[in-house]
Amino acid sequence: MVAFTKMGLAASALLSSAIAHPGDSHEQKMHEAMRNHATAYKAKSALDACASDSQHQALMARNVQRRAEQAEALRQKRGINVSSKKLRRDLATLEAFEAVNHNMTGKLNYDPNTPEFLIFGANTSSIVTPEITDGPYYVTGEAIRKNVKEEQYSDGVDLYLEVQYIDINNCQPVPGIYVDTWGANATGVYSGISTDGNYAADGYDSTYLRGIQPTDKDGVASFETIFPGHYEGRATHTHILAHMNVTVFPNNTISSTNNITHIGQVFYPESLRSAVEAIEPYASNTQAVTSNDDDMWSIVQADTYYDPFPEFIYLGNDVSDGLMAWIQIGVNTSANYIDGDYYSVAAQLWADGGHVNSDSSFGGGGEMGGNGTMNGTGSAMPSGSAVPSGAPSS
Repeated sequence: MVAFTKMGLAASALLSSAIAHPGDSHEQKMHEAMRNHATAYKAKSALDACASDSQHQALMARNVQRRAEQAEALRQKRGINVSSKKLRRDLATLEAFEAVNHNMTGKLNYDPNTPEFLIFGANTSSIVTPEITDGPYYVTGEAIRKNVKEEQYSDGVDLYLEVQYIDINNCQPVPGIYVDTWGANATGVYSGISTDGNYAADGYDSTYLRGIQPTDKDGVASFETIFPGHYEGRATHTHILAHMNVTVFPNNTISSTNNITHIGQVFYPESLRSAVEAIEPYASNTQAVTSNDDDMWSIVQADTYYDPFPEFIYLGNDVSDGLMAWIQIGVNTSANYIDGDYYSVAAQLWADGGHVNSDSSFGGGGEMGGNGTMNGTGSAMPSGSAVPSGAPSS
């Protein structure tokens, strides 16, 4: 069975919990969220106008074919041969989506003969506002790789995540964006960091569930990752961050002197999280759960004016068979948030391993130089100087 539904995605600021995101100001984040809402609404209106554009319509048709083929390839790889049963939910705000019994709202059951367009043609055209923080666990110098799972600390429910970027100014896909992704493992621990609230095995030298992919001619970057585990103070989420105008080094990493055109976080419905976390090793996660409703920033970003939820399917009868998810995001390609208050680098991965960025502070880049060196002096080794240790191939 393939079950089709929606996942909550919002560009979210982090909570004021000291464990989750130290240094947050409730009033500051509320002010920023409301300002960003207005920006997002204007951008969503621009994307809505793309529907009548012939080139955009051709892109949508390619999306259908690509997603259908990818879903079938994933199913074959896993040996899933049961008949497909599709499930579709209406668009909803996050609050409605998380409401009791909402999973019976607008539900349609499709048989195996349902046209692919109805399943894989769905696009949320989300505006995931870029002015929101990347959080305290962002690491530069990660490897370009599609598969970010590693032999250790990456057990969990497989998630194939497709992110597509559309230029809100011309309705065209944006190729050449390098998309950074990172997320907690099944027990709620991020790699690349070893600090209060997040003591990763192998500490700053670890790289599991982190990686970078470029967008293709259709503006699509895809990752083979896992459904993230929860940790105290935040709703379950996966980070994405978009770079433009990058330099690719021979060692399979990118420069950090580039435009940051988008920062976002993918959220997931409680029903899906509960289903996933009934499975080991998620079931061994002893950290307190924070729901989407209690993570106020995901609520603020959800609005009836624009849809913050990407689509997903179960690849088989059970969530343990894996998930495929996709989201279409509108971006302003001229934007650059690398010097903004919400871009913060916690650590850097160099040839000799990971190094904490001691000058970084949450809510800003501290004195981090734009070229990936400490204090902007150029005296430290650039993040792309050699192949990161322990980085597997894609």
